[in-house]
Amino acid sequence: MRSADLVEFAWRVVRGYRSRTLLILLAMGIGVAAVIAVSSIGEGARLYVVNQFGALGTHLVIVLPGRSETAGSMPGVLIGETPRDLTLDDALALKRSPSVRRLAPLIVGAGDVRAGALSREAPVLGSTAELMAIRHMSLAQGRFLPAGDPRLAQPVCVIGAKLADELFGPRAVLGEWLRIGDRRFRVVGVLAAQGQSLGFNTDEIVIVPVAAAQALFNTEALFRILVEAKSREQIVPAQTDIEEILRVRHEGKRDVTVITQDAVLATFDRILRALTLAVGGLAAISLAVAGILIMNVMLISVTQRRAEIGLLRAIGATGRQIRLAFLTEAVLLALGGAALGLAAGKLGQVVIGQIVPSVPFTAPWWALVAAPLTAIVTSVLFAVMPARRAARLDPVQALSKR
Repeated sequence: MRSADLVEFAWRVVRGYRSRTLLILLAMGIGVAAVIAVSSIGEGARLYVVNQFGALGTHLVIVLPGRSETAGSMPGVLIGETPRDLTLDDALALKRSPSVRRLAPLIVGAGDVRAGALSREAPVLGSTAELMAIRHMSLAQGRFLPAGDPRLAQPVCVIGAKLADELFGPRAVLGEWLRIGDRRFRVVGVLAAQGQSLGFNTDEIVIVPVAAAQALFNTEALFRILVEAKSREQIVPAQTDIEEILRVRHEGKRDVTVITQDAVLATFDRILRALTLAVGGLAAISLAVAGILIMNVMLISVTQRRAEIGLLRAIGATGRQIRLAFLTEAVLLALGGAALGLAAGKLGQVVIGQIVPSVPFTAPWWALVAAPLTAIVTSVLFAVMPARRAARLDPVQALSKR
């Protein structure tokens, strides 16, 4: 029996038992689609985190108060004693490092923002003129915070595009006064629309000089310090210099945490890749269930097709050819189920992408290869027992249906 004859014979069997074929295709397709859809979600989450951290800036080093070793998982938080504050003088001292290009101290809070009769609560960020370059921000109108001595509490601010629209509407924004709490700030710039960044909507923020934020929130403590190294090669030297400068300033105590953007990104990348593989593996279990279904259906098929198998043996078909016929049938079913699953999985990926457009859902290459391949291998493995049973049938007994 030629290969073409085997395929034609298997195809006729598949078409002849439509209900059985449909059930197997459905089971196999669901398994493949589950792997594709779940791995798309995991890979999309990984790419989203990568893109979000990339939007923060390049060659970034972040300084936080408190040591991560003493704080468990969150430096400066949830420890038995209050960590030493980072101050504006600490931030300015970091400029002594030859590896540091620029830095931006940050104070973060929330305030009641009012313009005329309109008001709303909005995040308020205190920083310096260098924040714009470090965070790769862009302006739609006006200018950013003025350069100069960061200790001067100049009454100016830059606001997000959505906040400008809500408080000022179609009229000109630049030069208008904005009241935050009990202080007034003149609007000198409007940020270009940028949307969400790590859960923080930059279109709704107000940015004021860091000294003004200290007075507004009555605090000298910085939330963190963003430092940009001169190049990727200078990130590690910058991290070392920062730790040493702050150790000297803090009386020999290493009471800050200095993390690099690359280190955080690599950690997230490893975690999300592992989760994607784990969840994809769990989804692949459904393919084993589909394989068991194929085995059960084919075992029943052997009983139903005893006369057919006996006739094939009687006209000279060998046991090997009978086995190949059953295995070819299993491969055809697996290929059909894999194709159906790939189509359903890609459709699910598109639907999820429409629901959450900010996340780049895409199936990793290994899922597109592994899911159909696993379906085929599973089908063949679970079809071996029915194929062997069919090949062992005695032609005389099979024809007599005994």
